[in-house]
Amino acid sequence: MGSIVIVGAGECGARAAFALREKQYDGKITLIGAEPHLPYERPPLSKEGLKAEVAPKYVADAERYAAAGIEVLTDISVMAIDRAEKRVTLADGSSIAYDRLLLTTGARARTIAGIDQVSRRIRTLRTHADAEEIRRELSPGRKLAIIGGGFIGLELAATARRLGAAVALIEGLPRILSRGVPQEIAAIVAARHRAEGVDIRCDAKIERIDADEGRARVVLAGGETIEADLVVVGIGAVPNTELAAIAGLSIENGIAVDATLQTSDPDIYAAGDCCSFPLCHYGDRRIRLEAWRNAQDQGALVAGNLLGGGEAITSVPWFWSDQYDLTLQIAGLAEGAATTVRRELTDDAFILFHLDDTGRLLAASGIGPGNAVARDIRLAEMLIAARKRPDPQALISPETKLKALLAA
Repeated sequence: MGSIVIVGAGECGARAAFALREKQYDGKITLIGAEPHLPYERPPLSKEGLKAEVAPKYVADAERYAAAGIEVLTDISVMAIDRAEKRVTLADGSSIAYDRLLLTTGARARTIAGIDQVSRRIRTLRTHADAEEIRRELSPGRKLAIIGGGFIGLELAATARRLGAAVALIEGLPRILSRGVPQEIAAIVAARHRAEGVDIRCDAKIERIDADEGRARVVLAGGETIEADLVVVGIGAVPNTELAAIAGLSIENGIAVDATLQTSDPDIYAAGDCCSFPLCHYGDRRIRLEAWRNAQDQGALVAGNLLGGGEAITSVPWFWSDQYDLTLQIAGLAEGAATTVRRELTDDAFILFHLDDTGRLLAASGIGPGNAVARDIRLAEMLIAARKRPDPQALISPETKLKALLAA
């Protein structure tokens, strides 16, 4: 193969490019991104990236790309894929030929249907530019309204409170973190935010958002109005599949790929937030993951498969979130669990283990200060990957080492 083109210059695309060189690929690599920056990590955008005017946390600097012989094109979009001619067309009308194509087009912030978000008083948080705009409003005396009680909204709320801004968080469902986080843990997170002064409104339905140059107003069903200097919509993300769809690739909650990340075109692969894939640990259920580690894992895996490796995905989903001094970590997917048991680690840290009706460990969810749950969540991840059926009483008992259950 003489040329590999990667469309999407984020964490996943950058990791794949470097992994190709590590696997001794010596052909041409072109990495194309629509943002003006080199590939950067997104998790800091709702945390450290909001605390001061700092550059993005780059995956690598320009010198490292140059040393690896990776051509990076920034601030330009790919408009079309010609599968027959094996070329991509850029926004300036030029085109680049490929032997293998990798799509790491990521996802974009979901917006609220029917609500105009043109005003600078209504923002989303997905890019470094978004973070820069939001940062200007995070100071004592300013008021922030956040729509959405997921990880992004809650991390932003924690950072805003640390910087002195008042925060109202609006969630349409009965509780925060309703997607994939147990109620027991979500309640602790909610209590901590309220203790820090965050005004959390659950079961709140938004009728409209009014905004002008000076202020924004979130009008709830029933007429109550929440005034704010800035409204941030954090209600999830939508995979960027348009380019793939126009090219005729299969789409199913993302660009549909097989276990090796190959699309319906054998010369095109997809990885990261933009694709859905079958997960072997859960009966090949097709899922799509928006997670930092998934972007890294799939970037490394797909590099080998672009070169003919044919390796299937075997990694266990893993998520984390830092809010104040609390760290929440989840390994696996708890959907389908029949039993949940709790393991106390310290007075303020615990892990919930979720098992199916055969006793197989499906997931583990932990919360505590700092790295209190990190080691045991990592061991739980290994137990999930090994399809272990540990004794629930052994999981409950802190005296039983999880490493011993792995060896059993």
